Amino acid sequence: MEYKYLSKITSPADVKKIPEAELNVLADEIRDRMIATVSKTGGHLASNLGVVELTIALHRVFNSPHDKIVWDVGHQCYAHKMLTGREENFDTLRLPGGISGFTRRYESEHDIFSGGHSSVALSAAFGIAQANRIKNKKNYTVAVVGDGAFTGGMVYEALNNAGRAGKGTRLIVVLNDNEMSISKNVGAFARYLAVIKANPRYFRLKAKTENVLNRIPLIGKKLAKALFNLKTKIKNRMYHSTLFEDLGFRYMGPIDGNNISVLTDALRGAVEADYPVVLHIHTVKGKGYEFAEKNPDVFHGISAFDPVSGEKKLCGESFSDGFGKFMINAAEKDKRICCITAAMALGTGLEPFSKKFPERFFDVGIAEQHATTFASGLARGGMLPVFAVYSTFLQRAYDQIIHDCSMQQLKIVFAVDRAGFVGSDGESHHGVFDTAFLNSIPDITVYAPTYFDELNNSFYKALYHAQGSVAVRYPRGVQPSLPADFSVSGEDWDVFGNENAPIALVTYGRCFAEAVSAQQTLRQNGTEVMIVKLNRIKPIPNDAVRQTLSCERIFFFEEGQRFGGIGETFADKLFKYGFCGAYRLVGVEGEFPAQSTERQLLRYYFLDADGMVQIISGASAQDPTVRLE
Repeated sequence: MEYKYLSKITSPADVKKIPEAELNVLADEIRDRMIATVSKTGGHLASNLGVVELTIALHRVFNSPHDKIVWDVGHQCYAHKMLTGREENFDTLRLPGGISGFTRRYESEHDIFSGGHSSVALSAAFGIAQANRIKNKKNYTVAVVGDGAFTGGMVYEALNNAGRAGKGTRLIVVLNDNEMSISKNVGAFARYLAVIKANPRYFRLKAKTENVLNRIPLIGKKLAKALFNLKTKIKNRMYHSTLFEDLGFRYMGPIDGNNISVLTDALRGAVEADYPVVLHIHTVKGKGYEFAEKNPDVFHGISAFDPVSGEKKLCGESFSDGFGKFMINAAEKDKRICCITAAMALGTGLEPFSKKFPERFFDVGIAEQHATTFASGLARGGMLPVFAVYSTFLQRAYDQIIHDCSMQQLKIVFAVDRAGFVGSDGESHHGVFDTAFLNSIPDITVYAPTYFDELNNSFYKALYHAQGSVAVRYPRGVQPSLPADFSVSGEDWDVFGNENAPIALVTYGRCFAEAVSAQQTLRQNGTEVMIVKLNRIKPIPNDAVRQTLSCERIFFFEEGQRFGGIGETFADKLFKYGFCGAYRLVGVEGEFPAQSTERQLLRYYFLDADGMVQIISGASAQDPTVRLE
């Protein structure tokens, strides 16, 4: 579709040429393009709709990439991508080989810092600003940070550090307050923002006043400083707290973050401050699209949907749904069970649990480190805590898992959602590291179910049979097809097929369904293969290893990192038992999987049925290097 303004923008310089009176037309065009694209590709819609005016204002005031704009998480960068020369290809959003749904340094010089995880932008932006100061560069660095990210502790570490930098630090923090991050914002900081919004007219005046005073020759800066000191005293009396200014920032706001004119004035005022600045803006998440405004949590990260009705395409019950149902049933029988999430109640399937057992449900905000140690405290107090977390976010709590859980032999259950490939969110979100890093931690048990019944069995064992900390990892989406001649045993491992076959295919999780299909194809080609299915992958059941000792060839297929993963541990056990045959391990070869669908990634890494057949039959290269197109 040809747009009046958007189609003509090839760089941020073009944004500055549009008449101010026409900027709302541009905003409407951006939203239209966004909704049309995300309805087909899926993505983060509500958050992006809310920052359209902010993005336009940023590119009106600053000169990217000379001035650096760092987006926290990066999931709200869609308008930024359109205004920095990527509008023509925007329909490839999140598709293989297409535009990423997050900021990516390799994609554009305007994507200053690759995103994907929360609460990191301020640290990175302060580092960039200090590098510029050392090099005597006069450009500005802007960190755009959502209020949800302020529930993560790393933001406060950065605030504490950056605020002390003082005069001459060209750092601006845009606090985007939309009152609704992935799940409803929680905690004292959300209440703090609600209080300081009590008198917005006072704050709107501030940027313009300081700008005028600073331009008065000789006495302007002294007047501005005196006004600042007076204002601080007034705010202390009004609000009993000036968090940002106590940390050394100049605070501006809250202002209307969906008003381009007001935003532009405020950003220009922040430029004149010559100190680190926090510009507090208030935006409407999902703005301009009725369904997203009414249900911002649903439209935060959404799969393909009908843009006219706002209805999502139904995909059936997911592992997350199954987990949520199990926890409700378990909590009804055991009053010790508590559930914890890091701002992902909806995504992890815990929304129903939170309503049924509010006193035993804890949304700690985007704070995985705190969530893990908090769970340890609950366990120490005699509860049975279950922390539901995406695999990619569990990485952030590695130290706490070691020090506060495993080392203390406390019973915490980690419900590791989105394990393995997750599709179009790309390299920052694939859950392909948890097996390797959990595998290295002593005294942790890890289960990897393939089907819903196994999911329930695994969580029951995690709660009542296994000792110490336990992880149950499961993939995104629905369960794979269940072979007619396979029944869920509830054991820690299963064998499927001819137990005397000369070839063994060993795997776990989602790959088992692929292995069954591969087994059938190989049998038709005259090759008998025994499948050893690991339901508990740490520690590996010794009997499962012994089952394969008489085989001539063993193939281990793993939807995770090869190095340090389960396949390497299986091989180590094999050779300690005296195995003399051939062993081949197939998995992710020390790289970050690309942006693509789960099906395409399984195919790329030879983890689908066809790939397994190629590997076992010798039809593939010894070290496949086929790349995704």
